Amino acid sequence: MKKVFSEEDLIKNLSLYYLNRHLKKKPMEKYHREIDDSALHERDKYRKKSEILLLNSFLHHFPEVQFENLICESPDFIAKLNDKKIGIELTEVINHLETKKVESQLNKIFRQAEILLEKEDTPKYRGVYFLEFRNLAKLDLLEKQAEIVQNIRNCIRKGKAVGCVKKIRKSNHRRNVFITHDFNLGLFDGLCSDKIIEIIEKKNQKHAYYDRSVDECWLVIVSDMNSLASRYTFIQNKENLQKIQSPFDKIFHLENLCGNLTNIK
Repeated sequence: MKKVFSEEDLIKNLSLYYLNRHLKKKPMEKYHREIDDSALHERDKYRKKSEILLLNSFLHHFPEVQFENLICESPDFIAKLNDKKIGIELTEVINHLETKKVESQLNKIFRQAEILLEKEDTPKYRGVYFLEFRNLAKLDLLEKQAEIVQNIRNCIRKGKAVGCVKKIRKSNHRRNVFITHDFNLGLFDGLCSDKIIEIIEKKNQKHAYYDRSVDECWLVIVSDMNSLASRYTFIQNKENLQKIQSPFDKIFHLENLCGNLTNIK
């Protein structure tokens, strides 16, 4: 899954995922230890950990899956299922491209506020803070970055929403300060099936270059519901997905928060 992460974003994403009550911690902890013990560069280790966490809900549908190779690249993972060697290629579908830049800038602001609060008094402010903003689309995240950082710090210090922060809630965390965006889905926030089809067609072109030693190769397309840019409430024209042609043996779309799985092929 080709995606540019900062190390801070990866550490933050891992910690937030661990708070997810649906997380199958035992296998995940085991897989993370295996990745830690590998010869991968630290940055690549964080990337692989983030990727395998996106598949957490997938394991609820296929509990017999045992990952054999967590550090390969084409495909992203190799697993064993019913005496078959399965290659799993993982990719994320972005539902709101215009929101991606906003989310990236917002994460930078959150990181600045986290660092300042930890320097000030980590034990006092330790926790995960979910913030909802007033008129987020109209906030000038570049020009007013310092002002927003200070606004967020004040909210966390006071334990209540002020300024551009509309609502704040806190969840316990035993180590650090983490800040993330809290938001509600719109009733008509649709994910266009064409976006999923476009991903499948791009992956089809690379299929011939994947590890040929596997018995089957699966494509898992994930909507990361912890991301502003990836969330959705329904798939538009889902019937179009059944018409897709692909050399992949199986294709799934996974919603990683509640674990809804669409079998495309």
